[in-house]
Amino acid sequence: MTKYDKDYFKEKFPNLTKEINNKSKTVKIDGIRTDSKESEKAAKPDRESGPTAVDFIRLCDSEEEAVEIINYLESEEKISLEYAKKLRNQLTHKGLRSFGSKRTAGEYSSTE
Repeated sequence: MTKYDKDYFKEKFPNLTKEINNKSKTVKIDGIRTDSKESEKAAKPDRESGPTAVDFIRLCDSEEEAVEIINYLESEEKISLEYAKKLRNQLTHKGLRSFGSKRTAGEYSSTE
């Protein structure tokens, strides 16, 4: 590790110095996504297009209802065949609540 002069660094990089010294700023992380495309969508939610497949799945009381939702969204081409398979696989192997806690009608956020 190389030593540096703090005053020189502060003079040359004032904004970076402010960022380094401001330790009170935090970023809340709601979940972990392994698919980079999904994380990009989550970082920029487009709520004008309506609820996501996961929003609908979280309304379900049973895995059978969730499968019906996935099948419907796939048949209407609201989600891709690949994404539908991924959702079914998660449902089968991890269960209904792996998509998040049960939502009640009227809640409109997949991050709650």
